[in-house]
Amino acid sequence: MSLPVGDLTEVVSSLRVASEADNSRAEHVSGMIADVRARGDDALVDDARRFGAPGFSRDDVRVSSQAMGEAVARMHGDLRDAILMATAQIRATAEALAPRDTEVALSAGQRITSRAVPVNAAGCYVPGGRAAYPSSLLMTAVPAQVAGVGRIAVISPPDDDGRPSDLIVGAAALLGIDEVYAAGGASAIAALAYGTATIAPVDVITGPGNAWVTEAKRQVFGTVGIDGLAGPSEVLIVADVTADPRAIALDLLAQAEHGPDSPAILASDSSAFIDAVEVVLAEEPPNIGPVTLVECPSRARALELADAFAPEHLELCFNGAAEAARRVRCAGAVFVGPNCATAFGDYVAGSNHVLPTGGSARFASALGPATYTRRMSVVDMTDDAVETLVPHLSVLAEAEGFEMHRRSAEIRSAGMREKA
Repeated sequence: MSLPVGDLTEVVSSLRVASEADNSRAEHVSGMIADVRARGDDALVDDARRFGAPGFSRDDVRVSSQAMGEAVARMHGDLRDAILMATAQIRATAEALAPRDTEVALSAGQRITSRAVPVNAAGCYVPGGRAAYPSSLLMTAVPAQVAGVGRIAVISPPDDDGRPSDLIVGAAALLGIDEVYAAGGASAIAALAYGTATIAPVDVITGPGNAWVTEAKRQVFGTVGIDGLAGPSEVLIVADVTADPRAIALDLLAQAEHGPDSPAILASDSSAFIDAVEVVLAEEPPNIGPVTLVECPSRARALELADAFAPEHLELCFNGAAEAARRVRCAGAVFVGPNCATAFGDYVAGSNHVLPTGGSARFASALGPATYTRRMSVVDMTDDAVETLVPHLSVLAEAEGFEMHRRSAEIRSAGMREKA
């Protein structure tokens, strides 16, 4: 497609794959949440049996320490090494980003300390179904560990043997996490939010999932915190003739691999480069997701499209990409230069792959230690600060009609004068 000269709103809308309307999903999810709240573990058992684990029982809800050890023992060395290496990259980045206490001494004399306080308990949802995703476990659990969360519960759908994938169980064991539960979908989110006899409730739920998981997170938000409402994964690539068309085509196909609702978009000011990418795409097996090639009148216009689309992943592959990256305002993660395939961010670069989607990069951020951290103000009022600030407080309180606010402050200054 060719990018028009005017407003980009309609273009952005057309590039996103419209989700098929399902007005009954919210109602169904609400019923599943209510069932877990009412019946607890029994609801999880019925859910697991219904979705492919016919012998599932209450004893299977929590994965035993023995099963966790066996999962690690079955893990081949290369995979174990890869998990440990990826963990080290993610942990190093998270440690650099971890919120820290900040103290401010103000001119009137008061001191304000903003404390970074981790939540007490976090629940990490790891999807199952089509495949196992240990990388999603690392991306959610490691930042929670860095933040100092005292209790981390991992929950993932059971296979037909009644346990989550060995990849998930083994990765959790390698991280030193001993709470792993077998449950999936909306029921798993409800169990983390409200608790059951086996699963104690948490304070924050993180991790990607399907539309049912996302709807459940939407409905429990407020009872617990969430990392965000994940939509289909997406990439937008801005590239020109200096890029390798085969590499860019594979980046697009890697995104399309996520599924038929995952946009993979190339924006380029070179029709020759678009043609070259199109040739490579035709040589590869048919992709399962939409790939869109957009011809732009200029690179500047391509970058405008990128900011308007606010993609989860943005790749910049042209001379001057590093400078352009500093001007990007709306993207979940930016990958700069010919080496930076999005796949590195998905696994081993160290950045987090739980990112804002569907345009929410305009206001949301990647998952990190801050997701599991609260900011708590500690206020220390000196005598000088009281004397300086009470007159101004009194004026403001009177203006808002809060007499007791005024009097509760004025009694402090009066008490100081009596002692003097």
